[in-house]
Amino acid sequence: MSGQGAADIETIGRLAGAWRLAAIELPQMDRTTRETNAVGLLVLTVDGHMAIQVRNLDASVADNAYSSGGYEATYGTIMLDPVSSTFVYHVDGALVQDLVGQDLPRAYRVVDDQLILTSTRDEETWRVVWRRAQQNGQSADEAVEERAS
Repeated sequence: MSGQGAADIETIGRLAGAWRLAAIELPQMDRTTRETNAVGLLVLTVDGHMAIQVRNLDASVADNAYSSGGYEATYGTIMLDPVSSTFVYHVDGALVQDLVGQDLPRAYRVVDDQLILTSTRDEETWRVVWRRAQQNGQSADEAVEERAS
């Protein structure tokens, strides 16, 4: 994240930490939304590194561009644009080799303890909701504050 401004540093500080998958929402033809049965973890560091792992728990669901064998795993770096609440995720490594080297544009929103991600690509209409991971019954933010005091 070198070369990032003060607003970027403040934003990445709010986004940094561990996030557990709460929901992957897929729009259906009838305009309803279907949630996938999956578990996962997203980790974002204050220096802009990100890693994502998601395991599909429903063996009947086909793989997609991000998964192989019902599993998604990527890591890389992000370049934030806090003004537009977007970032570009540059994939340095992935289980699905076609993802390596790609720049994946994402929009984000933080609502309470949730991080909501969507693609900014027209052909991708999913929405992923992450919930800040708990540590010993505390939110990650509370755990950091406790260690600091």
